[in-house]
Amino acid sequence: MTRDLLQQLREVTADDRIGVLKKAADRGSMGQWRQSGVAFAASSEAMENVYYSGLHKLMDCIVPMDGNGHVLHEGGVYLGSWLESTGTISAELLSRFMPEVAEATFRLFADYQREDGLIPYKVTPAGPAYRQIQMVTPLARSIWNHYVQNGRNRMFLSSMYQAMSRFDEWLASRRDTRGTGCVEAFCTFDTGHDLSPRFWHIPDTPHLDDAAQCNPDSPLLPFLAPDLTANVYCQRLYLSRIAEELGEDGAEWEAKAASSRQSLFSYCYDEDDEFFYDRDRGGRFVRVQSDVLLRVLACEVGDRDFFDAALRRYLLNTSKFFAKYPFTSIAMDDPRFDPFSSYNTWGGSSNFLSIIRAPHAFEHHGRYVELTWVMQPILAALSRMTRFAQTLSPWTGEEGYTETYSPAILCLLDYVERLCGIMPVAGEELWFTGLLPYDMDHGQEVAHETGYRRVVDGTVYELITTRQGAVIYRDMEEYMAFPFGVRVITDRNGELLKLTGMSIREIGGSICYQGKNLPFTIKGNEQLEYGDGGFSSISDIGVVLPEYR
Repeated sequence: MTRDLLQQLREVTADDRIGVLKKAADRGSMGQWRQSGVAFAASSEAMENVYYSGLHKLMDCIVPMDGNGHVLHEGGVYLGSWLESTGTISAELLSRFMPEVAEATFRLFADYQREDGLIPYKVTPAGPAYRQIQMVTPLARSIWNHYVQNGRNRMFLSSMYQAMSRFDEWLASRRDTRGTGCVEAFCTFDTGHDLSPRFWHIPDTPHLDDAAQCNPDSPLLPFLAPDLTANVYCQRLYLSRIAEELGEDGAEWEAKAASSRQSLFSYCYDEDDEFFYDRDRGGRFVRVQSDVLLRVLACEVGDRDFFDAALRRYLLNTSKFFAKYPFTSIAMDDPRFDPFSSYNTWGGSSNFLSIIRAPHAFEHHGRYVELTWVMQPILAALSRMTRFAQTLSPWTGEEGYTETYSPAILCLLDYVERLCGIMPVAGEELWFTGLLPYDMDHGQEVAHETGYRRVVDGTVYELITTRQGAVIYRDMEEYMAFPFGVRVITDRNGELLKLTGMSIREIGGSICYQGKNLPFTIKGNEQLEYGDGGFSSISDIGVVLPEYR
């Protein structure tokens, strides 16, 4: 079967699988996809069909923009690019597949920056909009990851750095009216938390539709917002890194980041609950446990012990956010939790934006195994999809609101690559992961064997994964073989660097590399470094188990 799947992988072309393109601009987008060399094959025809159906629908979300090339749109009912999603995390993921579209999408927000420094919260065919700030994923992190992944274009980095620096000044001067150092929310839409109980009795939009004004008659506003504050904290960390890359001193940004972190913990963190809450106008915590926690953690707040505590108490807790199809947008034990997903809501339903934001939080702390427990049910749900909705029922995995939603499609592409594909990382590494989607739902096959291809610097890499093990091919020749449940990390030339244990069980075996069988034993999340013909453990942090209460 492995040979059959390898042949299937080598014969498949994305152009044939997605069928007739709907618009002339799609030819350019597909040209970028072809340059990545990415192809996917599976023993399950249904899973393979879903993958290429998603790619076909992704083309509907990529549109020409006058003077800006082709850009990514949110998709579905959202006709435009939003800063909180399309212009940050979504473009960051797309950058691995269509870097020119990703870069053009990033540039939108700098190109349409207002003279006073405010970046538009969205850009649509009608033009830029500035009514609210609507920030979640730090733009600077997405820009940096795109930069190191795609040839280090310093002109692009410099122009984005200038725009982000000016936006930081705008936020500091207009969204800290209480003098706490936190970033304040003036309305629901500042965080994109439509219908969340977090913002009950709060207006959806800022006072007089002005992002610099807060309703002076509100008994609750402004909120000291932990997710907005964490965003700026992380933004400043990456602005420091970017400044150093451009030959400037990053120390001032580091100091500003430390100040943001201090404000975040001083005003928005409850030590008893070990949770981040808004603080209202009266200084009270807004005690609604929401996906704010995941947002803050994805902004690199806290060390591994802090993250692990959040996993045990909240993210991997089945009475909190670890639903059958995680993550819910409100803790499930909150009486305000609403599981319905048939409308645009952050009142309980699992949202694909949370799902694609999660990997950075987990991988930043080496929690690779735990992340697979999130990916497996989501991939099972994705394997049944026909519309690619924004929301997902946390109980059944059924699709919810809208369709052709680019974050859902990018989730499919991203999770397949992380679980059983070839993923370029930080412009320096390649991750070959020997796992398979699991039959989570009714025993229905997702994919019992998979094949994945990617071209890196002109070299064609292929990965075939079965329960018996995984094989890497380089330029059509067998190159490396390793046991199931392991991630092989190489440099971009394919030279072996490390192994990561991707299963909760201890895995023993050998990797066939350069004509030698190299024995090893590896535990979940453990990392083994390769050198002098053998392996040595460089990290062994164990595995955090799910909780029930």
